[in-house]
Amino acid sequence: MPSNVCELDIELKKKGSHGGDDGEKTASGTVQDFAKDNDDSEDEKDEDLGSGANGPTKKKKKRKPRKKKGGANSGTTQSSPPRVPVSNLFPNHQYPAGEEVEYRNENSYRTTNEEKRLLDRMNTDFLNEYRQGAEVHRQVRQWAQKNIKPGQTLTQIAEGIEDGIRALTGHPGLEEGDNIKGGMGFPTGLSINHCAAHYTPNAGNKMVLGEKDVMKVDIGAHINGRIVDSAFTMAFDPIYDNLLAAVKDATNTGVREAGIDVRVCDIGAAIQETMESYEVEINGKILPVKCIRNLNGHDIIQYSIHGGKSVPIVKGNDQTKMEENEIFAIETFGSTGRGYVQDDVRTRHGFPPL
Repeated sequence: MPSNVCELDIELKKKGSHGGDDGEKTASGTVQDFAKDNDDSEDEKDEDLGSGANGPTKKKKKRKPRKKKGGANSGTTQSSPPRVPVSNLFPNHQYPAGEEVEYRNENSYRTTNEEKRLLDRMNTDFLNEYRQGAEVHRQVRQWAQKNIKPGQTLTQIAEGIEDGIRALTGHPGLEEGDNIKGGMGFPTGLSINHCAAHYTPNAGNKMVLGEKDVMKVDIGAHINGRIVDSAFTMAFDPIYDNLLAAVKDATNTGVREAGIDVRVCDIGAAIQETMESYEVEINGKILPVKCIRNLNGHDIIQYSIHGGKSVPIVKGNDQTKMEENEIFAIETFGSTGRGYVQDDVRTRHGFPPL
């Protein structure tokens, strides 16, 4: 990922609900439990019972029932940093569906055909696993976007994200086989400036995030091998705002164009047209935004982040079609440079070349 966002998207641009670009009940995500035990006048109330036959009766004290510690919402809000498993937040294990894109053209019958709708309802188990992973990703992503600041080391940032993923999936990976059930989908990518993608800090890394840096944050979470792969870009200098806007718009275009029987070359052409309609002014120079033509989106299969199909982000001749029940990550990469990247073995985070 270059100087911009690679909004990978497993929940069809998870930004509307479980992906929504944020705006939830707990804006800060901090658990707030304010239960007080006041043993004095606030817990007690004097009540005058009047006079009896033998004279005035004593006043009896009536106690109010004490509030239970933890408050009514204890365990139902996320902490900061996030540590409450999402399964505790959704005890019925039905997770938000997120933004859904309507079928179009020749596939519009899938919305009204009763048989097709029944088959879709029968095939919801794996989607609920994706939605659980997407909710984990959303909550950790929101925390990261609010808390990543210049001056932090890349190691600190990566550890904060990965600790959150493991906690929210409920799979810390401390027991044999636990990380197969859930947890990290892949090592967190933190790629700065000219490094487009796939850089992960190793032990002893001393790199520090600067105020003028543009950092691509690539996070993966999985439940039962259903990998949610999504990324965002952080920049602290408003000079890069238009660059981030270009890539976000291109990503939304790719998600909108994707669908059953759609040719990937058509998606790539639409992404390129959107991306390259933007310009950025840096140090008094007007620079066009270019797609990085040798980076692509991809399909995802269970326990494998790259399934074999690619989704280009430039116009081409690949006639491969998206098929029913396939999962795709729509990735877009924008740059003010040449629009082409070269491999550097030092930036690999453990996966073979794309």
